[in-house]
Amino acid sequence: MKNNNESISTTTHQNATVGTYTDNHIQRRLQQLLTDLQLDDAPAGCALVVYQAGKCIAQASVGLARADLSWNPDTLSLNFSTGKGILATLVHVLVSQKKLDYDLPIAHYWLAFGAQNKEKITLRSVMSHQADLFSIQSIDLDNETVLDWNMMLEKIAAMPVTAPEQAELYDSAYSALVYGWVLGGVIEAVTAMPLAQALRHYLTEPLGIANSCYFGVPENQVDKVARLVKNFESVEEVSENAQESSQPQPRSRRHKPVLKPDSVDTLQAYSDLPSYACWQQQAANQYAIQSVTADNKEQVGKVLPTLDTAQINRLYFDNSQLNLKNYKAALLLASKEPIDYYHPQTLQATIPAASGVASAHALATIYAMLANCGMWQGKTLIDEATFKQLSTPQVTGMDAVMPAHMDWRLGYHRRFSICNSDNFEVNTHDTKFHAPQSFGHMGYNGSVAWCDPERQLSFAFVHNFDVTMLNDIRQFALTEAVLDLINTEI
Repeated sequence: MKNNNESISTTTHQNATVGTYTDNHIQRRLQQLLTDLQLDDAPAGCALVVYQAGKCIAQASVGLARADLSWNPDTLSLNFSTGKGILATLVHVLVSQKKLDYDLPIAHYWLAFGAQNKEKITLRSVMSHQADLFSIQSIDLDNETVLDWNMMLEKIAAMPVTAPEQAELYDSAYSALVYGWVLGGVIEAVTAMPLAQALRHYLTEPLGIANSCYFGVPENQVDKVARLVKNFESVEEVSENAQESSQPQPRSRRHKPVLKPDSVDTLQAYSDLPSYACWQQQAANQYAIQSVTADNKEQVGKVLPTLDTAQINRLYFDNSQLNLKNYKAALLLASKEPIDYYHPQTLQATIPAASGVASAHALATIYAMLANCGMWQGKTLIDEATFKQLSTPQVTGMDAVMPAHMDWRLGYHRRFSICNSDNFEVNTHDTKFHAPQSFGHMGYNGSVAWCDPERQLSFAFVHNFDVTMLNDIRQFALTEAVLDLINTEI
């Protein structure tokens, strides 16, 4: 077992700033899971935070965020599209304050946006990914332009509507990049503030997280953001720090995230996870549906398979349903030159749909407010009527970009959980109403944050593993584990 004294010490120290744990069993179990799920990727690591009923009940961390910095729950992290949930929450606060309306055309607030037949597009259609504004390749861009906020607002205002390929098969088309500039532009239009100032004024200052949540990292904070191991200053420096913290030595660098062959230790770590038996049964059931015949229906499904990373991930994302043309149109610039999102210049730029930077603590706090139906420490940030709208699914069918039924709400997708389901009534400010499944947002790298209003529960997981949501299983394993632990305690 890895020596984890440094992470435990850091977590205990951080506890003084965010609250007192109410369940040491949950705390210890999640710390062990993070250690186990470091797998073969040390010294890279991660942090998670869990809130319930407005209080931090667990937080854990493991590994190195930078060559000179161990992970802790307040470590700043690049979380890619997980930041979309922050942006959406800011919109909901503005709707609650009557500055925005989901069903008025965006051009009502931002006149230039109405070009190219976009004059009737509403916030509701954009936030539920039904506006056909998903293709970044429909705009003539290079990487330098993407870093220029004002230029990008002009480009987005003038962009055309583009339907996805085979549009008749889909109910939505995930706007992986365009979304952030659309929402950021309308936020600036109605607040008369730069997006960073509006975020701070309306959301992060009221929640007490103003210095740990950014769209555009201040220059003096850039050196505090977690990096990929391959971007650490030097292999020698990583090795020295890894030895001091008793972490395994770093592996060779890779240029882009790939699905690595699973080691024996990784497969064993998976088999020890609390959700593994559920995954095995789900995989067996899927195989049975695909393979059952009159002759073998008694046997199919009785033998539970050994599962690797790809097989587990496919339980959540069916890659066979991925429309590669739509996926590339949403995520890749027409120039096809990759953007280095960890570069200091990119971190300081405002790319809200993709470069959200926040700590696990900050994300969990935002979703703790949402888990309490818009209330935080006695203050209403989002009123009851607005909360009902933002949490109600707008679409339930297949997405044209993501290979899944995303069940888009207004700015959030369903919580990805197959071992724990929820369908319930929740108490809002004065009344009860039937609430849909829990919701949140994940990032390209597999970071995630979500809330569960029934249990007043929120969860955030951030990391610097060199992986993507389509070739990793950590966010799913941790989500299932948290729900299992909470359900056991109830």
